[in-house]
Amino acid sequence: MQRKIRMGMVGGGRGAFIGAVHRMAAQLDGRIELVCGAFSSTPEKSVASGRDLLLPADRCYASYPEMFRAERERPAGDRMDFVCIVTPNKTHYPVAKMALEYGFNVMCDKPLTFDLKEALALRKLVHKTGLLFGLTHNYTGYPMVKEARALVRSGRLGAIRKIVVEYPQGWLAGALEKSGQKQAGWRTDPAQAGSSCCMGDIGTHAENLAEYITGLEIEELCADLTTFIKGRKLEDDGNVLLHYKGGARGILYASQISIDDENGLRIRIYGDRGGLEWRQEEPNTLILKWPDQHRQLVRTNAKAGLLSAASKAASRLPAGHPEGFIEAFANLYRNYALALEAQLDGKKPTPEALDFPSVDDGVRGMAFIASLLKSSQSRQKWMKAVAWK
Repeated sequence: MQRKIRMGMVGGGRGAFIGAVHRMAAQLDGRIELVCGAFSSTPEKSVASGRDLLLPADRCYASYPEMFRAERERPAGDRMDFVCIVTPNKTHYPVAKMALEYGFNVMCDKPLTFDLKEALALRKLVHKTGLLFGLTHNYTGYPMVKEARALVRSGRLGAIRKIVVEYPQGWLAGALEKSGQKQAGWRTDPAQAGSSCCMGDIGTHAENLAEYITGLEIEELCADLTTFIKGRKLEDDGNVLLHYKGGARGILYASQISIDDENGLRIRIYGDRGGLEWRQEEPNTLILKWPDQHRQLVRTNAKAGLLSAASKAASRLPAGHPEGFIEAFANLYRNYALALEAQLDGKKPTPEALDFPSVDDGVRGMAFIASLLKSSQSRQKWMKAVAWK
């Protein structure tokens, strides 16, 4: 293509956190430009947020239905190519559904929808329209996560026996939502977040990371979800035992009441030939473990000739220059842009370009949440994973 991909945005206006992250990530590689938006459910705030971003007045919309109608009426060479959805969970489905019905491709923040029923309906619509749909499980964008995936998929670790993945945070260790803090407010509100707080917010990241690296699907699980803060309506801590198809066993722990932990996403994977470990707070290092030799530290781009093609493609800087959260997030948008460019040119996207989470990943995440709730609320405990196919 001889132009940039044009992006619209729903949500992410004044006072939002993740919207700014999406904008930085989308524009980092120079393939995408923000051209319009409906940035808030409050019309005045939406328009003002658009002005803050220096958008033309006629493309600062008061609502997302207005944006979809107006953008579809614009000439094909001028209208947005896709919409980025960064709203609270309750509106993911109606916004994505309308976007697809109006013919717009979609990139959506996770979790996919408010509940599994909506997720299944959305997947059906995505497949029906043939439009491109991406989901921002952004931790899959790190170079060393892609290296871990390549090592596991190559069989170098042997048959996978054990997966231990954790994501502790401490920001909700007190009743922060009662202070008026916006992010805490909607995440702990079942009317906006859905049936889960901690697991829906960060537990699904842990589940997705384990599946992305290993390719293994959860067969059954035993969950213990707890609400520690008095008066909070959704869980703020969870512990899960996992049985994967093929025989691997797993432990998943996610918590938002682990005091002084920031974003401690960490995964350890053990096969019958070796193991590996990766931490999000030290993302440029992958630890390899072997039964008959010393541990190895694999570093982003340090010896590029020894790394997988996917890891090298996800690295932007020479060895020793830290790459982090925004760069990993941007890798999803870069791949999405490459796939969308191919589709708009009437070509088939390459497998490398399609390396970003899809609507199917989102459905599995919602099925995971449904399975957790079913297990946690039952005396039986061990439950078959809720079907998603």
